[in-house]
Amino acid sequence: MTKGYRFDLLAKGGYVTRGAVFLLVAGLALLSGLAGGRPETKSALSALLGQPLGRVWVGLIGLGLLGFVAWRLAQSLADSDGHGGNARGLAIRSALFGSAITYLGLAGYALGKALFMGGGSGNSGEKDLAGWIMSQPFGSYLAIAVGVGFVIGGFVTAAKGITRKFERHLRIPDQKGIVALVCIYGLVARGVVFAITGVLFAYAGFRVDPGQAGSMGDALEWLRQLPLGSYVAVAVGLAAFGIYNLVEARYRIVRSPSLADAKRSIPMAGS
Repeated sequence: MTKGYRFDLLAKGGYVTRGAVFLLVAGLALLSGLAGGRPETKSALSALLGQPLGRVWVGLIGLGLLGFVAWRLAQSLADSDGHGGNARGLAIRSALFGSAITYLGLAGYALGKALFMGGGSGNSGEKDLAGWIMSQPFGSYLAIAVGVGFVIGGFVTAAKGITRKFERHLRIPDQKGIVALVCIYGLVARGVVFAITGVLFAYAGFRVDPGQAGSMGDALEWLRQLPLGSYVAVAVGLAAFGIYNLVEARYRIVRSPSLADAKRSIPMAGS
């Protein structure tokens, strides 16, 4: 009981942190036309460093993201959400594992900035990933495949909001109220950014140039070229996605990881 409760706090603290990060990104996106700066996670953390107690806040974000990484590993490796070991379940869990790796990198960046004012490359995580992939055999083809995966992930994320599948793991008291609508809006906006990032990532594979790989900031910059309403709608949508994470922190059903569940969820050889 105690262990489950502590893990519940760890997971939900992670959602609070991710929500705060996306609210920062959305604020930076809306203000970037006036104040400059790139609207992406690393830029948002760097901007926060300049505020009073900035290093403390960034350090707390890094620690909170480590909690989110632990939850993502529980979802992917221990199958805490019960996706199962069939093809669809393994695909979902692979995406969750990829999310864990992404946020582990961001957590390291935040803690490095808070403790040492360093924290690794100034590139976006996507560009760093593209550089590593393209250094591998058949790297450009792998980069295209990853880009396609981002696009698919974008459609899945948007569909998760439109079909309201996110409610399977939430206990929202009023499922027809404004909170549910904000969650839907946030997931659709996040899906749009995911999909555009994937297109840019695949383009980098075609060009065999990691510098062409898209990040969240690049996706928003691309949207800025469209009519103003499109950019603002997505930027506000990222704020809605941040609120969606805060809703998950409050109402998410969190099951503590179980080794027995993990073993049952992995298909046996020859079965």
